[in-house]
Amino acid sequence: MSPLTSPLHERHAAAGAKFADFGGWSMPIEYAGGGVLAEHTAVREGVGLFDVSHLGTATVRGPGAAAYVNACLTNDLGKIGPGQAQYTLCCVADGQPDAGGVVDDLIVYLHGPDDVLLVPNAVNAADVLARLAADAPSGVTVTDRHTEVAVLALQGPRSAEVLAAVGLPGGLEYMSFAETPGTGGDEVTVCRTGYTGEHGYELLVAAERAGQLWDALLAAGAPEQIRPCGLGARDTLRTEMGYPLHGHELARDITPNQARSGWAVGWQKEAFWGREALLAEKAAGPARRLWGLQAPGRGIPRPGMVVLDGDGARIGEVTSGTFSPTLRTGIALALLDTASGVAEGDEVAVDVRGRPQPVVVRRPPFVESHTKDPVPPTTR
Repeated sequence: MSPLTSPLHERHAAAGAKFADFGGWSMPIEYAGGGVLAEHTAVREGVGLFDVSHLGTATVRGPGAAAYVNACLTNDLGKIGPGQAQYTLCCVADGQPDAGGVVDDLIVYLHGPDDVLLVPNAVNAADVLARLAADAPSGVTVTDRHTEVAVLALQGPRSAEVLAAVGLPGGLEYMSFAETPGTGGDEVTVCRTGYTGEHGYELLVAAERAGQLWDALLAAGAPEQIRPCGLGARDTLRTEMGYPLHGHELARDITPNQARSGWAVGWQKEAFWGREALLAEKAAGPARRLWGLQAPGRGIPRPGMVVLDGDGARIGEVTSGTFSPTLRTGIALALLDTASGVAEGDEVAVDVRGRPQPVVVRRPPFVESHTKDPVPPTTR
């Protein structure tokens, strides 16, 4: 089966993009003329534009739709109002294998009590929507809009200037959104969020108008030396910030407690999928916790590598690892056994093809961003 393609695929190809499969979608990894390093730097120092249309989009509508979603997902929608967005988790329900494990992490856009928009990850979108549809009360409809909506991410210290240049609102509070006519008069949803740790926005637009908006942003950003950025830079940027990636730091066998994502759980809520399992684990203390690792030498930790203590005993496993363009060294996220007693500043090792590579235990973020937005305490 051929992978799906973004509405911007031809533009990416014309720009010399290198493609890879992401959740069944062929998406750009990097572009000719600089690659990951240049794209990463553009976002940290100026502005970059990502196509993330592989992300899912779906609506949940009908009487009490928001209350229903709130009873399923972990975070507390009661803490936000219409026009605000919230990071949350879809966990495995109690009574099922891996109860409390993370099916997906996603963003919820709250339009009103009867109207919610969800943005899950590509590979998990169908699963999340099937779970919601299966338990939906009468009158509440879950609609998959994955191929109807394109998602762009404008990220970096100069992103507000670029947004203003195309007439879109940039003066939004963090995790708030606005719907406004964009280029060509079509409605664009602008949300003050992102996955890089920098000041930025995610833009939702009808798929057939995505090319027009992409072109307008690149043209408006030329004075700011904007760069189109691929998912390679998106990964190095999020790893520097310690942000989790589903399938690595979050999974059906990795709970929010283990991933230090308990801040995205409404512990006082009466109901959400996996609540009892997560409360029990929280009370007992998780058997493993997420930490950052930084290599003082030249080695780069990679996912799947075993983490060793000073005696050479296995204490965990790397979940994500990369070269940090900002720090010019290897960094990683890893799940480490709590029984090991590991603490920040400790030196442990990563098994690199049978050779122990020293690394230092860190609490991400590994770098400071240029935004004043609150950084989700994923690994705190």
